[in-house]
Amino acid sequence: MTPVVAAVGTTHPYAAAGLLLDLAAIRALGAQPVAVVAGVSAQDAGRVLARAPVDPATVAAQFDALAGVPIGAFCVGALLDAPSVRAVAAGLARYPGVPVICDPVIAASGGDRLASDATIAAMRDVLFGRCTLLTPNLAEAALLTGTPVADPVAMRAALPALLALGPLAVLLKGGHLEGDACDLLAGAGEVREFRGARIPLELRGTGSLLASAIAVRCAFGDALPLAIERARGYVRERIEHGATFAGMRIAYYGES
Repeated sequence: MTPVVAAVGTTHPYAAAGLLLDLAAIRALGAQPVAVVAGVSAQDAGRVLARAPVDPATVAAQFDALAGVPIGAFCVGALLDAPSVRAVAAGLARYPGVPVICDPVIAASGGDRLASDATIAAMRDVLFGRCTLLTPNLAEAALLTGTPVADPVAMRAALPALLALGPLAVLLKGGHLEGDACDLLAGAGEVREFRGARIPLELRGTGSLLASAIAVRCAFGDALPLAIERARGYVRERIEHGATFAGMRIAYYGES
């Protein structure tokens, strides 16, 4: 049976990142996508023009609508205010044991903040403890821990503080460092390194792609390290086959 993966997060007008990209990736990877829209954004290649969280009652109603669906995994992306964070956390609480992969998006690629300090505090308080895997990049890790994370030594040092936020495991993404792309997986008392040669190409939405791909592989039954390894391979493929659109290089799903 085809597994169902639920994407929870915020829309991007060009599907360059966020919820719409998650849905495309989930389908491309062979799972059935469903969605909970928790926010809407207006973004172009360089700016966030507007952002609007969906009210908590509507978020809760979307989880109600999915009550009869056998969801195999969740991927959670950008959330725009504390009430919507709490509504999402309450929805996830209905699915004990179902993997939850959370990409804690705090800022858009252009640098504009999507999550306020109050939103981040709500994530810490009610969301991260429901997550199987948290996938911050270096900037997000620094904001979540209050400590700069700018080199491999600092990456390892940040892992205990990130795990203390409540997830079962953390994948700290080192893609913005120089040299080979290196991510660190921490959980169950050990740290595992994932390393690969850097591809000299940019792509919007790699965090969304990685989280959704990990969620799909978990829904298919992969153990977390294998799910991450396969998801990283998928992201590399999308980077290599991206397309330029509206001033951005984005994941491409058309015919070659």
